[in-house]
This record gives sequence, structure tokens and C-alpha cells, in this order.
Amino acid sequence: MIIDCHGHYTTAPKQLEEWRKRQIAELEDSKHVPSKGSLGISDDEIRASLEGAQLKLQRERGTDITIFSPRAMGMSHHIGNETTSRHWSEHCNELIHRVCTLYPEKFVGVCQLPQSPGVPPANCIAELERCVKEFGFIGCNLNPDPSGGYWKEPPLTDKWWYPLYEKMVELEVPAMVHVSASCNPNFHGTGAHYINGDTTAFMQFITADLFKDFPTLKFIIPHGGGAVPYHWGRYRGLAQDMKRPPLKELLMNNVFFDTCVYHQPGIDLLLKVIPADNILFASEMVGAVKGVDPETGFNYDDTKRYVDRIDWVSKADKEKIFHGNVKKVYPRFARTAKR
Repeated sequence: MIIDCHGHYTTAPKQLEEWRKRQIAELEDSKHVPSKGSLGISDDEIRASLEGAQLKLQRERGTDITIFSPRAMGMSHHIGNETTSRHWSEHCNELIHRVCTLYPEKFVGVCQLPQSPGVPPANCIAELERCVKEFGFIGCNLNPDPSGGYWKEPPLTDKWWYPLYEKMVELEVPAMVHVSASCNPNFHGTGAHYINGDTTAFMQFITADLFKDFPTLKFIIPHGGGAVPYHWGRYRGLAQDMKRPPLKELLMNNVFFDTCVYHQPGIDLLLKVIPADNILFASEMVGAVKGVDPETGFNYDDTKRYVDRIDWVSKADKEKIFHGNVKKVYPRFARTAKR
């Protein structure tokens, strides 16, 4: 079985984006009373949005099931206020639930959290509970920077985040650390801000004792861990200089990496540096990089090909990467997917 732990609904029907545009435009009217309203999307429109995209690529590339969440760039937590984010997140999550209901053998849900700059993460608990208990979702995407590139929130290890972590532990759900759109012109969204977010989160985890307080709390750092595997010696050395425990002891029971790395040497490096027990297969299709690599003739985000080509990783370790580790990181997966 091949489980892709990182998929976003980037091909959602146009009504979703149209609703968002109206919501943003209404923010300009100080007298407007925000309301959630409805999207007006039919089941057939959902099917059409997937059949020629994610489902087609699943079949072509040999993926069995995708852990699916709203479009990461679209979360844009920096827009509006707490109510803006709540209504937007509810619509996005409800749409993911409909996808998973229509294709229960192909998709399992992960939710967007209604984060907003300056608003305590405890504000997200109600939506997380709704998505897990009512919709059967198995995790969440957590934005460490709701300001969109200006990093105004406390580090992920700060107790400001603890009420949300307590609920995650109670519900047995992990978080994928995933920033959203960048509104800082210094940082390109997918080319810089995403990688900054991944790398920053890992360094934050090194500097504190979060996992002593939450020994079962789990995070997935996407995009191959950002700069982390490439600079593994730097992080080991920094931890050593700061008198922190070795990384294996400090983090590797709680922090995991996905395979959203879009060339063979990058995947080779990831699998040489990071233990197989800490890697989950992922592609983020259809996502940040959609084109065909002219050097190979295959899509950059066809990441299964890269893992398949490595002959020095054992069959047992590849099975961990392709499906075994998901059941460890997402305890609710087996129950929800009935696998």
C-alpha cells in the first residue's frame, strides 16, 4: 500500500475561491456583518475537480490513498480577523469532508485550523474537535506564522500553544507544520517561506523541552524538512553546543519528515540522513511544482519514482516509508480508513 501523507485540495471548484473573494471584499465595509453563507457546490462538481487531477494521478503513479487537506496557500490566516478565519476554515474543512465521503477509499481528511494573528491557538480547539469527532479527520495543519511572513507569534515551543497541544494529545492527532501564503515581499511563498517555516520549526524544537511536557505529541515537517537534512551536522552541532541531548533522543520520537523533495539527489540525501522510521511518503500533488522535469521527462512531484529507484534502502524500510509509519504518526488512520 502507498499512502501519500501530504495532499491539498488545490483543484477545488471555483465557487470556493469566489466565496473567498467576496469575503475579503466585504472586509472593506465596516458596517458589514460577516456571515458564513454557503458555497453552492454539487457532488458532481467535486467529482469533476478530482477525476482529472488527484484521482487520475493516484492511478497513474500507484498511490492508494491520500491524506487530504485544504489548500495550504489558501489558508492565508493573515487576512481579516478571528471570524474571517473561522468561517473560511469551516467551509474548507467541510469541503474536504465531502471529498472523503465521496471517495472514502482514496482520501482521509486533515483539517485547516482557524488561526488568526494574535489570537490564542486555544481558539482552534472547537474546529479541531468538530473535524476529528464529526468528520473522522486524523490530523491538522498548524501554521507557525499566521502573520504570513512576519513571524509575530511565539515559538511553537511556547506555552501559548499548549492548550491546542493538550487537545491534540487527547484526540491522538498529529500536526503537519505548514505555513501559508507570504505577504512579506522578501519571501516567495513556496520557494522561500515554506522552507523557512519547516527549518524554523525544527530549530525551535531543538531549543526547548516541549516533548518532555508532551511525550506523545507528534509533528510532521513537510517538504523534506526544509533545510534540515542538508544541514544535519549543523543542527547536531548546535544542539551539542547548547548542551541539549542528541537529536535522536531529543526529537526523533516526535518529529517526522515527508518526501516532498522534487529531485533524485534530494531524496537520496533525505534517506541517507534521516532514519527510515522518521520518513513518511508524500508528494503534495497537485501542489507547489506541477511541471515536467526536462532532465527526466517525468513530473517533479512524482516522488514515488525517486524512492523506488533507491536500491540501498531495504524493502522493510521502504514499507515503513510508504505506509507503515503513517499508522504510528496518525493513530486514527487505521480506524478511519478501515485498513
